[in-house]
Amino acid sequence: MKVLLTVGWLLLAGAAGFGVGSYATAAETYPAKPVRIIVPFSPAGFVDFTARFVAGPLSAALGQPVIVENRAGAGGVIGTEFVARANPDGYTLVIGSVGTHAVNQALYPNLSYNVLRDFQPVARLSEAPSILAVHPSLPVHSVKDLIELARTKPGQINYASAGAGTSTHLAAALLEYLARIKFVHVAYKGGGPMIVAVLSGEVPVTFGTASSVSPHVKSGKLRGLAVTGSQRAAALPDLPTIAESGLPEYAMDNWLGIFAPAGTPRAVVEKLSSEAIRIVRLPEVSEGFRARGVESSPLGSDEFAAFVKKELEKWAKMVKATGMTIN
Repeated sequence: MKVLLTVGWLLLAGAAGFGVGSYATAAETYPAKPVRIIVPFSPAGFVDFTARFVAGPLSAALGQPVIVENRAGAGGVIGTEFVARANPDGYTLVIGSVGTHAVNQALYPNLSYNVLRDFQPVARLSEAPSILAVHPSLPVHSVKDLIELARTKPGQINYASAGAGTSTHLAAALLEYLARIKFVHVAYKGGGPMIVAVLSGEVPVTFGTASSVSPHVKSGKLRGLAVTGSQRAAALPDLPTIAESGLPEYAMDNWLGIFAPAGTPRAVVEKLSSEAIRIVRLPEVSEGFRARGVESSPLGSDEFAAFVKKELEKWAKMVKATGMTIN
């Protein structure tokens, strides 16, 4: 019996040693080949800009190419699902948002992935408000004007979003719910096509991110009415919040973060997390974000995981309350 016990403890000790060795080896050898970051939206939008802004410094830190790949469609579901099914080895990541990793879970009754089951949060990167903006041809100059016009023309004013379940969709649905008005939702495959549609006057209203909308507001091609966040945007400090404009309960902030498939080795996750946090804290990165209406808001893997869980609970309640639908 003593011999058996001794052998058993030796096996356990060996297994523990192997685990520690494997953990260290994973951290030391990763990455051994290029890393892909999937952007589940089209090029030129807020998510795409953030991924490409971070990819360069991350590539330098890891010593391997970090390739940004756009896989747009279905409000971010297509690209996000692709990563959920990818090998959990740290070589395929996704930039997740409040839409893909919070709202969609409640919005799509048969969503092909489950955020808590299929993903490992790596690091939160940034936060930003959206901007309620209109084409100059629409005769409104304030949130109050838009609400009054929408009440006289229920179901006749179109707004453009970057896709069902995105922050641009949620921002509009929240305004409809609180102001008791009804727009017509026109969904595009990402922020880029959405902005093109509004600039051309094809669709007169949007709730685009500050990074995509503020340059056109500053140039006069679009008219900014308000920002959706709890605070004014640094890029357009003269624009009031929607809460300041007569709807005190309104607040909608966007966030972005890196996610890996569930089961990715912890050492790899921690390596990616520490580098991502370091990068978004660099002055040149945080200042570059701020110039586009985005704020660095880094969270490590465990903190980000807790944050995502709260976001899932929060937006499940919001989707139910607003009656958001996919159309």
